[in-house]
Amino acid sequence: MTVQIVLVHGIRTSATMWRSQLAFLQEAGIPATAVDLPGHGTRMQEDFTLHEALHTIDAAVRDAATRGPVLLVGHSMGGLLTLAYTGGAQRPPVAGLIAASCTSLPRGTGLAAYRVIARAVDRLPDRGMWLTERILEATIPEETRSDFAAGGYALDTQDTALRNLATLDLATAVARIDVPLWFVNGQYDQLRLNEALFQRLAPRAELIVVPRTTHLVTAMRPHVFNAVLRLGIATIEADVVSERADAREP
Repeated sequence: MTVQIVLVHGIRTSATMWRSQLAFLQEAGIPATAVDLPGHGTRMQEDFTLHEALHTIDAAVRDAATRGPVLLVGHSMGGLLTLAYTGGAQRPPVAGLIAASCTSLPRGTGLAAYRVIARAVDRLPDRGMWLTERILEATIPEETRSDFAAGGYALDTQDTALRNLATLDLATAVARIDVPLWFVNGQYDQLRLNEALFQRLAPRAELIVVPRTTHLVTAMRPHVFNAVLRLGIATIEADVVSERADAREP
């Protein structure tokens, strides 16, 4: 059976942030689905709730699992949600998880400061879009620069989503995960704050730090991130072969 990929985007952006990865996977003949979370992308008019966000992930995973083992991939908010989902009390049909740019517990003074900054930027003329565009021009290669904005920015959803994320019990969830797990961070990612804690909670997980890269690792170093996808796919394929061999033994 062919490994199936489910991709979950970060806050403000949408499924379009994965265009480079989707193109790579299509060329490799690997089936992939990128979802839009509530309040984002094609679902911009919906309210964001944790229940609906996790339901969106669950529906995509369970559909993909009917065709093969699932490699779940999340970035930033999507990474936090996929960790919470995979480590939930009821184990979902996930064969492996890549959690990018999300090794930080969304709570306390760090989250409060982030929300204050986000609100301040939102009060700027054009809601800070000029600043966002200048940052992307300075850090993201031209080939992927437009991917984050292509589905629109969920500016009205951001604060609600951040408030909801604070209710996640990520420490418990991460400690429960028993499938192959990769944490992927940019060297200069601000969400590396609790990286050591996440490693302690999931001692079998692999940490991959991409040099000279910020929070937007999927777009800033798309070829490196695609190599991590290849690693995840190869690991799951090897596990499937091993399980089948074990099943054949008397």
